[in-house]
Amino acid sequence: MNVPPQGGRKHPEQKMIEVDTKNILFICGGAFEGIDRKIAQRLNTQVVGYGTHKQRSRVNKENLIQYVAPQDLRAYGLIPEIVGRLPVLTYLNALDKDALRAILTQPKNALIKQYTHLFALDGITLTFDEDVFDFIVDTSIAYKLGARGLRSICEAIMVDAMYEMPSETVKVFHVTLPYAKEKVDKFTGSLSS
Repeated sequence: MNVPPQGGRKHPEQKMIEVDTKNILFICGGAFEGIDRKIAQRLNTQVVGYGTHKQRSRVNKENLIQYVAPQDLRAYGLIPEIVGRLPVLTYLNALDKDALRAILTQPKNALIKQYTHLFALDGITLTFDEDVFDFIVDTSIAYKLGARGLRSICEAIMVDAMYEMPSETVKVFHVTLPYAKEKVDKFTGSLSS
């Protein structure tokens, strides 16, 4: 495969670098919001004749993404040239409450640890009520924001304190559930409008 050194196709006459793709694993991914409708259409129209009811009852309608097939990607809008070059097609389940909470608190660079460190740089001790973590996770699930939504929810809760606390004399900041709800209500109000 010939690749331009600067990237892009602005100068087609430029010198190309040859890359051997034999030992490179390409992974494509995406959210594919709405592909479940394409899967449902395929599953409902495929079964005709006797035994139709038995076939349909075996389909888990709560998690249609598990039945994804190449023709669903094509119906969704991907061009056949791309779909044909993806030999393995699989799906991932949505993150559940426990997984989101673990993402929020456990890794070395977890969001909560990042905020604690940012406040510590200004000499402020940051603590949270345990139910605040559950509230953040529940809000992310309710608005279908996933793991990336955790950051925006935390930002909504913490942004005012991040700007106001360093100039105050208070050196301990404890985030309670009522405080978090008040800040998130302002944030979700801007989401719905």
